[in-house]
Amino acid sequence: MKLKNPVLPGFNADPSIIRVADTYYIATSTFEWFPGVRIHTSKDLINWQLVAHPLSTVDLLDMRGNPASGGIWAPDLSYFDGTFWLVYTDTKITDGAFKDVTNYLTTAPSINGPWSAPIKLNGVGFDASLFHDDDGRKYLIQQTWDHREYRHPFNGITLTEFDLTTKRLMPETARTIYRGTAVKLVEGPHIYKIAGYYYLFAAQGGTLYTHEEVVARATSLNALAFETQPGQAFLTNFDTPYHEIQKQGHGSLVNTPGGEWYYASLCGRPWHHENESITDPRGWCTLGRETAIQKVEWDAHGWPHIIGGHGGLSEVDAPKDGIPTIADKRNQYNNFDDAQLDHNFNTLRVPFDKKMGNINDEAPGHLRLYGQGSLENFFDLSLVARRWQDFNFNAETKVRFNPKTYQAMAGLTNYYNHQHYSWIFITWNELNGPVIEVAQNNRGQYTSFLKDDAIKIPDGCEYVWFRTKNRKQTYTYEYSFDGKSYIKLPIILDAAILSDDYVNQTMGGFFTGAFVGLAAVDYSGYRTPADFDYFNYEALEDRDRT
Repeated sequence: MKLKNPVLPGFNADPSIIRVADTYYIATSTFEWFPGVRIHTSKDLINWQLVAHPLSTVDLLDMRGNPASGGIWAPDLSYFDGTFWLVYTDTKITDGAFKDVTNYLTTAPSINGPWSAPIKLNGVGFDASLFHDDDGRKYLIQQTWDHREYRHPFNGITLTEFDLTTKRLMPETARTIYRGTAVKLVEGPHIYKIAGYYYLFAAQGGTLYTHEEVVARATSLNALAFETQPGQAFLTNFDTPYHEIQKQGHGSLVNTPGGEWYYASLCGRPWHHENESITDPRGWCTLGRETAIQKVEWDAHGWPHIIGGHGGLSEVDAPKDGIPTIADKRNQYNNFDDAQLDHNFNTLRVPFDKKMGNINDEAPGHLRLYGQGSLENFFDLSLVARRWQDFNFNAETKVRFNPKTYQAMAGLTNYYNHQHYSWIFITWNELNGPVIEVAQNNRGQYTSFLKDDAIKIPDGCEYVWFRTKNRKQTYTYEYSFDGKSYIKLPIILDAAILSDDYVNQTMGGFFTGAFVGLAAVDYSGYRTPADFDYFNYEALEDRDRT
């Protein structure tokens, strides 16, 4: 049996993998999307199911006002003494000299909770993880931030002991244990104790095409005791530009019941425009940073190596003792007959609540969204969306909306962040009343494509159907007044604008991925409701891409 990378397609970055008995769990970053932290489970490392969102209340996670790509960075999941331990970072600043972060700890008896009230740990740096030593002591290991412009901002890996009695860190024990190599930007640390050594796995090079994972080891946790593995990086795609999997690095280690070893890391799958070199630019990762798993072997000197070379493989031998698992289906159809959002849906910064809307309540069989701020609002926004998990897919919806002002809009959006998105929507203009418009925000420049030629909605038409067709490099929008005959608009949009790599050219926060979903705006403040009858996301195989 083979596992096919990425095992978690679409925006699922910074994987923290553990095994409890015969079951594997992966926790991944969610950044400004709510609820915080996604946990997938598997028994074979091949097929995965989304089973939990631990940070599902504002008591555990309050991100109102957080910047794009702020919020949850690199959660760390561990299991010790019958308890799940989750360390997570809430990042409040992404651009500039400072990274204002707070690291928290929460625990639960089950992966499904209940999760305890968060313990505030510190703000020394991000990417914090918890190491449980075999003598019962616990340590927080983290990247260390230095705002001083005359120093490198990534100031090594700090280790601080955690006092179980007081449930607080002991800052007097803090020490730098590793500074990384000349590649710099050392982050994402995890420690494992294996055969008498403490092994430190850490990322370097930034989460781009220069990304890599290095390993160091020591016989103690003393200051600067760790020595880097000789030779090349443990895992990197810096020198494998033709590999379909890129950006591998930040991740964590796990072993199987039978003693095999695997490493889960983030990765990206770039594509190119036909007129572009495959090496410069390296490409556009519209699905964001995903999760890949590579197999690991140990040499006679006790150092780990990726099987197949440090660039990794697209297909990897699965564990011999894996138990078959049924994978989640990527297709999603919601008719909104239930009172809860599908677990594939996310909102921005805050949970879905009555201020944002309701399901199967005021409009039976519908998702009702009340128009709030624009799609650029960090505080009051009515947007329900899911990850792009496929390069080729269709998504569609049916919406009822009766605006009386151009300040009210509702429809279907493809969204990366507040400066990079597009949508097709119902609005109003002075010429025709209710109309259909398409707009795009590209690096903060908002463009309406139809303007005074916006499509008039016929009198007496209660619903409008919207569809987006995404075909890897480009995507389009369509509309219908009967749900049967769709009209394709002659607007072809460049999908690269919704990629990490494009956003990185102008912003310091570029860590998520593209989403597709439903939105309602009414910045006049009158909360005009939009009723969505269904949402359908359909992944396409090669033969279905017409």
